[in-house]
Amino acid sequence: MRISVVIPTHNEAQSIARVLADLPADIVTEVLVVDSNSTDGTPEIAAKMGARVLREFRRGYGRACLTGIANVQHPDIVVFLDGDYSDRPSELPLLLAPIIEGRADITLGSRVVVEQNHAALPWHQVCGNRLAAVLIGLLYRVQIRDLGPFRAARLDVLRALDLEQATYGWAVEMILKGARAGFRIVEVPVSYYPRIGTSKISGTVRGTIGAGWYILTLIARYYFWRRRPLPQHSA
Repeated sequence: MRISVVIPTHNEAQSIARVLADLPADIVTEVLVVDSNSTDGTPEIAAKMGARVLREFRRGYGRACLTGIANVQHPDIVVFLDGDYSDRPSELPLLLAPIIEGRADITLGSRVVVEQNHAALPWHQVCGNRLAAVLIGLLYRVQIRDLGPFRAARLDVLRALDLEQATYGWAVEMILKGARAGFRIVEVPVSYYPRIGTSKISGTVRGTIGAGWYILTLIARYYFWRRRPLPQHSA
């Protein structure tokens, strides 16, 4: 299968080389680094290491991911991975296995299952994730424990979902729309470590509160007010 990896970045010069070096070269077809106005040389480092660098001048994590989806070169599966080296790119085969084996359409790297991950996840982030996961389970009947950024999906699934969130909500939008459309979502335990550098979201009180509130309201909004029919998938 053809595997494309999309890595959104913003000032990740300290870590992007490690992320790219750890990607399994034998299974990855292409690597797209979608950079949002970095001023520390992140795009130049990524380009030197062989990644295809796309400049996305519009702000937003979701916007970078959407730009990546729009520019991948005909893969079967698209993987999304942060550029801060908190997830381990070497664990990519764990995420791909359920899709390749025909057991899943979307896989999520769960950071709350592995005991060693607890020190790397701030308590407020753990609590927010658990609350969001509980709401998703109650409203959408999908049992998950984490909304982690390390994830994979078939390209045809991503296209069918018509994702549109440009900021924090992009990651949860994939889950909500995927559940409503009947796609199979499977969690996979992954390792998680303290990120290199400062988080743009969980590293600040404002960022944490803003992201948490946006995600929770998005879960409710999609359930109560955005129940337009989505393409149904038969497993």
